[in-house]
Amino acid sequence: MPVITLLEGTETQKPVKIWTDEVSPQALEQMRKVASLPFIHKHVAGMPDIHLGKGATVGSVIATTEAIIPATVGVDIGCGMNAVQLSLKATDLPDNLLQIRHAIEQVIPLGAGGQHKDAQIAGDSPVASGLQRILEKHPNIIQRGNPDKFVRQMGSLGSGNHFIELCLDEHDNLWVMLHSGSRGIGNQIGQYFIQLARKDMERQQIHLPDRDLGYLKEGSDFFDDFVEAVAWAQNYALLNREHMMNSILKVLHQHLKPFTVINEAINCHHNFVEQEVHDGQQVWVTRKGAIRARSKELGIIPGSMGAKSYIIRGKGNPEAFCSCAHGAGRSMSRTAAKKAFSVRDLEDQTLGIECRKDKGVLDEIPGAYKNIDKVMSLQDDLVEVVRTLRQIVNVKG
Repeated sequence: MPVITLLEGTETQKPVKIWTDEVSPQALEQMRKVASLPFIHKHVAGMPDIHLGKGATVGSVIATTEAIIPATVGVDIGCGMNAVQLSLKATDLPDNLLQIRHAIEQVIPLGAGGQHKDAQIAGDSPVASGLQRILEKHPNIIQRGNPDKFVRQMGSLGSGNHFIELCLDEHDNLWVMLHSGSRGIGNQIGQYFIQLARKDMERQQIHLPDRDLGYLKEGSDFFDDFVEAVAWAQNYALLNREHMMNSILKVLHQHLKPFTVINEAINCHHNFVEQEVHDGQQVWVTRKGAIRARSKELGIIPGSMGAKSYIIRGKGNPEAFCSCAHGAGRSMSRTAAKKAFSVRDLEDQTLGIECRKDKGVLDEIPGAYKNIDKVMSLQDDLVEVVRTLRQIVNVKG
């Protein structure tokens, strides 16, 4: 589908371009407010899975010159996906996958506060020393809980839409796929700098269309500190996914016949900011619920816990700042989903998948998400499909 320009540019607002014909008025208003900021480069891009978020829409790509909006990076800094293909086929799996699901749940801490009993990071590691440098300049970043929890949360899943799955592709090859981010420490880093940016706006008496759009300018007191902290959190998130993947593969080695990992693992962020060059200009690109999809770059676009997922290769579309959707995207809030659906509905919509089927994950029911097939059809100028996956095991926090 070709891009739709929903809002034309004006003297006070850059254009809003989007890869879907379905966007709520509230989400469109959020994009309009972002596009009105003075440092937006070229336009604001909206992906096919776009929906209402905090400060900015989930599924938006925001290129900026000499400034970053911490709230558009969000509080789950570095959240993203990891996937590997194994040398196993569907015929190598047991008929009942419950034991494998339970074994994964036993080795991976689940839930919002999930953590290992022991430290997973050495005190003299680059990860620990990197955080120490950040805390020396900003000792109040960690405002609740144990400041050393991050060493035990490495290799933990979290809650909400985070998951671990075993999947089969079109050729019945087995894949392991997971979704998680920078856990509690990333959340606290995000909240801390969002507040700093907000206070900086108030101090300078800069009036914003939304108080969550407070920004940090290059050369300002906290800009470099934020860039350092967010880069640390993004690296923590990437290592967290690698740690979990290694633990899951150990479990599978105990329950399945010998196997090897085929090809290089895909490990990609979808909540992050990086400095890139677009239109010959160096800019900061924030992807809030979007993945980078440069030409031939591999990525992962998951569906809901009952729908297909995709391994994709980017086409490097410059209009999308070389980006694409990060998933199906919610079509209703968690509260609305709990009211609209029952556990029986969840059982019906996850038929044939070994997963939790209880009230605790009802807000993650497939019916609360957009149709992943339609999302994919809307971005055929952004990506090409390499593999189509269907899950057979799903683990939620």
